[in-house]
Order: sequence, then structure tokens, then C-alpha cells
Amino acid sequence: MDVKDKQIATDLAYEIIREVGRAIRPYVGKPESGEKVKMGADGTPTSFIDIIAEDKLINILKNAPVLSYIISEEVGELKLGKGTKRSINLTEELRRDDLDEEEIPKFIFLVDPIDGTSNAIKEIPAYGISIAIANVPEGRLATLDDVELGFISNFGNGNFFEAEKGKGCWLNNEKVHPSKEINISNMTLGGFTKSGTISASKLVDNARRMRVLGSVVLELSYVASGRYDAFLDLRGSRIIDIAASKLIIEEAGAIITSKHGEKLTNKLSIHEKAIVVAANNEILHKQIINILNNNQIDVIGKIGIASRIDQNRPILFAAKITDYLLTNGIEVVIEKRLASKLEELKENPKIDKIIQKTIKNSPEMAEELEDLNLNIDFKKIAYELNEFDCDMAIVLGGDGTLLRAQSKLKEETPLFGINMGTVGFLTDIEVLETFNALNSVLKGDYYKEKRTKLLVSHENHDYTAMNEVVIMTDKPAKMLHFEIQVDGEIIEEVRADGLIISTPSGSTAYAMSAGGPIVDPKLEGFIIIPICPYKLGVRPFIVSDNSEITVKLLKKGKKAVFVMDGQINEEAAYLEEIKFKKSEKDVYFIRTSSKYFYERVKDKLSEGGINKEQRCF
Repeated sequence: MDVKDKQIATDLAYEIIREVGRAIRPYVGKPESGEKVKMGADGTPTSFIDIIAEDKLINILKNAPVLSYIISEEVGELKLGKGTKRSINLTEELRRDDLDEEEIPKFIFLVDPIDGTSNAIKEIPAYGISIAIANVPEGRLATLDDVELGFISNFGNGNFFEAEKGKGCWLNNEKVHPSKEINISNMTLGGFTKSGTISASKLVDNARRMRVLGSVVLELSYVASGRYDAFLDLRGSRIIDIAASKLIIEEAGAIITSKHGEKLTNKLSIHEKAIVVAANNEILHKQIINILNNNQIDVIGKIGIASRIDQNRPILFAAKITDYLLTNGIEVVIEKRLASKLEELKENPKIDKIIQKTIKNSPEMAEELEDLNLNIDFKKIAYELNEFDCDMAIVLGGDGTLLRAQSKLKEETPLFGINMGTVGFLTDIEVLETFNALNSVLKGDYYKEKRTKLLVSHENHDYTAMNEVVIMTDKPAKMLHFEIQVDGEIIEEVRADGLIISTPSGSTAYAMSAGGPIVDPKLEGFIIIPICPYKLGVRPFIVSDNSEITVKLLKKGKKAVFVMDGQINEEAAYLEEIKFKKSEKDVYFIRTSSKYFYERVKDKLSEGGINKEQRCF
């Protein structure tokens, strides 16, 4: 968007704000203005006063001398300008390659003509208009990064915010800046939470003041101008509500991200929403993010290391990590079987060739292994996994290695996974990111992610599983007959090759391959998946993790094997019951990446479980 285009867009925004303000003035404070006329394009009710405001907006852009796309609360997505008005799907429109140059709009307007409609109807002076103007990208979808101009006008008191990307933010023609507060107990917090959100309640309890004015647009702008220190919307704000205020906040020098601290890069669409957390500075923002995600940060002083030992690559890399940690003053313990392998390699006369072969097969590790220090007494720091007493356990390998380690470690020892396996869905980082990530952890720049475990009871014995328990016949190609109960109620009786009881963590493992759903690990539930059932209509169940699941074998003369996380095998016989419920102990992972779960699903599972870098092993 060049200077001339910015001026055209700004003039249109000024005209819209002026004319919408005039149009709705006679209707402010009138109960009849709140009459619900229809459902808006975004799925929310539309009031009479909203129609007045949007009609004025549409008329101005329809008669403008330039073409524009518009996303607005009531009418959805339109193409307007030069006397024309046409409904469109913006995503599809931006993918078209058959438009002549004169048919391509100059701008994308994202407009909420009245944010705070209820306040306007009751004449509470906290209602206004929000306008964001974005570039029209070539050959791709438009995102929040394309927004160049932002305007917010509070019709209730006349305050006017505007921002230009890279140039700054102004309130009533004066530059604004956020507050300098860094203490949560002193902050003024605005926003919307969700019922039952314990972490949000903790945040509200710690704040000095909590404000709820009923206008996301205006309240976000208050972070930019220092009236608020922070604002959050855990319900999910519409993109049209945050597009302008995001630019205003960032140009003022404040911060706005997702709940997990990620940059907001959502596509521009009437249907798009985002959970937002805004704060005046990085210090306060990080504290808020930690509380919302239940991140309890502890000082890491002692670290344990476990690794797969069937390849030289992870064994040698474990030695590199050991040396790095010892050099940084961290107390280290390593698993005994890993220590034995390292001592064997130290004494091997061909160790230099082994290292060079590993580098040749894994060139990305060349820098790390060229100066490898093996002059460490590994046996002196070696312990069994169940003897580890440490603040964190580093696990080198894939998901199988990590599951083995967590089953043997003392309860709730936080795990830090480095992917040296095939998929590594549960691991946090890849090899090349290792030392940057460890440096962040040692500085305390990390968070803990909690995962639920299953408690499995059978014949007075208890076991645990983090991913899943698989029940199957001890003889290949034979079916079992199961009765499945939830809290004492029989929900299904089925003949099948087997049965999977999975946690949300395990939903991307065997459960997924058996036709089960992919479940967000934050969901509090368990999944029951019959394997190849001999019955039409049998489908997976998702049940509350507060429930107790009971599986009984009904086929006389047949035994079943049940396997916990692929690590522990046990047998069950005719009419014996296997019970499942939520374990009182959870599993914790050390995370340095804020990559959301669904991005990991796409990254890790798009190749069908094949890590291209590992195909040569």
C-alpha cells in the first residue's frame, strides 16, 4: 500500500466513522434500537441499530471510486465499490487468478460498525466503531499481518485511536504509550473469561482491579493508551474485532498474542476467531501467560539423561549434552545402560571412525560431534531410571523411548524430549534446536505441560499408562468378546480383535490408526476404541476422565493380553475385569515451544509417521 493508497483508505475510514456516528446518534439510548432484526453473518443476533450503522458503511464503500473487499459483522464478506455490491467468499476470491487488474480491489476493510451495541442501547458511553484496512495479497490468503491501518472511535466519549504499521499509534492526534506496570498485583485487567477456568480465576484474584466494559475493541485500545495494563478474551474474539486494535496495541509498543504466547497470524475471514492476551510489556505478559497455562517455573539444578541405545547417533549426542550441562554447572545423572554404552564407545579403538560415520549419515550433527568430549567418567554418574532424583529428565529418542522412561521414573519428574526417533510426537524439540532450547530452560524460560495418565487395575494389581492400554487375544487372528461398562452402566457388548482405552495423549498413536478421533490433550476425557469390531454401528466413545471404565471378557476359554504403552504385558481370563480410571498422578513435559497442538498434528503426522531425515537408519 503506497502513500496515495493509504490516503485514499484513510479518507474512506474517516468518512465511515463520521457518517456512522451521525446515523446512529438518534437511536442511542432507545430500547427499540435493541430489537433483534436477524442473525448476522457471524452467527450473532443483529439489532436494529446495527443495521443502521452497517447500511451507512455499505453505502459509502459501494459508491467509493475504488473497489474493496469488506468483512463485517452483519453482512459477512462483500466486494464493493464503483457502484457495485456483490457477496463473496474472501478465501476463494483471493485464490482466483482470472481477474483483470482493474477488477482486483485495492483494500480489505474489516469493520465492526458498533462494538458494544448493548452499551449504545442503554446509553453507556463505551461503544464505538473499529476499522482495519489490509493489503490485498497476491497468490495467498490474507492474514492479520497484512493490516496496514487501524482506526477506533468511541462514539460514547469522542476518543479516536488510529495507527499506521511501522509509524506508531495516536489518540486524539497525540502519540500514546502503554503503562510501565510489571507487577500483577498492581495491574488493572480487562476482559472476558470462561466459566470454570481456574487459571483465569487465579489471574483475576491476583489483579488489583478487574474491568468488564462490554467492548473488546475499546478495551484492547485501552492497553495501548495505558488505561488498562492488560486485557484478555478467553471466549475467542472475532477477527473483525481485533484487527484494528491489534495494530494499535503493537504500534503503541504493547504486546498481543494467543493464550500460549504465540503471534496472532490468523487469516482474515468472517468465521475466524482468536483467543487473545494483551499486555503493556513483555514482563507482565509472560507472567499472565504462565498463570493462564498453569506454568509453574522451577529452577533446574539437577538433570537426568536417558536415551535409546540401539543407535550410535543418540548415544553420542547424549554425551554431548552431558558435557554441555556439566560445563554449565548442572549436576547430571545418566541411565546405567546408557553409561555402559558410552564407556564401551570410549574404549573402542574405532571411535573416531564411528563418529565420522555418524556425521556422514547425520550431517546436521557435524558441528556438535566434531569436538565431542568423551573424557567423562560416565559410570560415576550412572543410576537406574527409577533411582533418578532430578528436576528434569532429558529423553533422547522417539515416543517409545519417552514412554518407557516415564513409566520407570519417579512420579511426576518433568520430561524434556529430544526427537531422535521416527515421529516423536510427544517430544518437544528436534536435534538442531537442542542447545538453544536447553539454554532457555536453564534460564527459566519454559513452561510445564500437564498430561493425564490412566490407572489400570486387575486382580489387585495396579498399573499406569500415559498413552493407551491395548487389550487383544493372545492368539493371532482370533476375536474376543467384551462387555464395556462406564460407571457401572453397560454401554456396549462387542466382539472384536481387540480394544483400546486411550488418553488424549494417546489419541495420535495406536488409537488414531484404529479409527479413533484426534483429541486435544487439554480435553478431560478417555477414548474407547474397538479394534475391527464384528458389528455394524460400533464406533469409538469419548467418556469423562472422572468416570470408571470396566472391561470384562465374556468368551469362555479365551485369554486376553493387555499392554500398557507397549511396555508392560499382562493377562486376563474369562469374566475377569480390567478397570480404568484417571490416575492421581499426572505426567509433566518441559516445553520451550508454544506451537499449538494442531500445528504439531500437521507437522508430525503429514508424512504418515515417516521422518524423512531418519529413513537412512
